[in-house]
Amino acid sequence: MSLERIVTEGAAAMGISLPAAAPAAFAAYYEYLSKMNQVMDLTAVEGPKETAERHFLDSLSLLPLLPEGPLRIIDVGSGAGFPGLPLKLARPEISLTLLDAQQKRVDFLCDLCRELGVSVTCIHARAEEQALKPDWRDSFDAAVSRAVARLNQLSELTLPFVKTGGLLLAMKASDSDEEISEAANAIQTLGGAPAEIQNLTVAGIPRKVVLVRKAAATPAGYPRRFARIQKKPL
Repeated sequence: MSLERIVTEGAAAMGISLPAAAPAAFAAYYEYLSKMNQVMDLTAVEGPKETAERHFLDSLSLLPLLPEGPLRIIDVGSGAGFPGLPLKLARPEISLTLLDAQQKRVDFLCDLCRELGVSVTCIHARAEEQALKPDWRDSFDAAVSRAVARLNQLSELTLPFVKTGGLLLAMKASDSDEEISEAANAIQTLGGAPAEIQNLTVAGIPRKVVLVRKAAATPAGYPRRFARIQKKPL
């Protein structure tokens, strides 16, 4: 089965109807990712089926949890573009920012977006520094992240970007209950409402999405320096 068909049918099984141009864009995404993965450490997942299921469909599983309309979304620690870029391909009206702390990954993302012909802001920055800037703080409709840090640390790196009334969608493994519980204080301290847990199964793999609604502006003083976040998580 072709990658285009795997993505199209997998998305449909989640209730997602992709734009006509999306399947070909996902195929081009895979080809460029595979090419660059030979010279960069971008992903351990190889082959069209595995990439379609474990990267593209996994990322698309967030779509039903997002509000309708032209959202402003930031993907923190985007790496090879997951989960943010698949969301953009599925919903072109999204205004997407991909943020990563490694310049070589940001260069890859910029080149990839040019290859795909999509308008995306790619920025090389540390999340805990960028979130202190007035134009970025409390300004996004949603922040998304996958496989970046434990949730108590991730909350401090992401929630400051989200405006009051917006969302954090953090992708976690199915056995992450303890990690989610330990993050309750951090989420509350940073202005989030209690986490809502969405249990999903994507291509036969159980997953969790932690959905945090931003109830209040993040207090001054957060996020802290990353060494402090690591040494003394909230």
